[in-house]
Amino acid sequence: MKDRYLVRAVRWEHGWELHIAGAGVTQSRSLSSADRQVRDYLETLYDVDASSVALNIVPELDGLNDVVQHARERSERAAREQREAAAETRRAAKGLRDAGLSVDDTAVVMGVSKGRVSQFLKGSRS
Repeated sequence: MKDRYLVRAVRWEHGWELHIAGAGVTQSRSLSSADRQVRDYLETLYDVDASSVALNIVPELDGLNDVVQHARERSERAAREQREAAAETRRAAKGLRDAGLSVDDTAVVMGVSKGRVSQFLKGSRS
């Protein structure tokens, strides 16, 4: 048995056919159960524990794979940019307060409420 397997998941009327490279084919009703099904199949086939085997289950989605991948990449990029923007906003609020601006003036400069400024400042301490 290998330590990693590529698994092509192909839809059919009762769920998914799981084509395990170099090992065979099994089936599952859903993609959420595919990982467990492949491991069970490998354990039965090779009579070993397959819990540490790396599986790359790739569903065939009739041309939607690229669309899904692009959407995931954009979401990950947006989340990363959101974290960076939040850190920059906290630094800005702290800088304004350190420069002697009141919470009220800091709120006006930043275009947020005084309560939000307080949240930024609390976050900048962690």
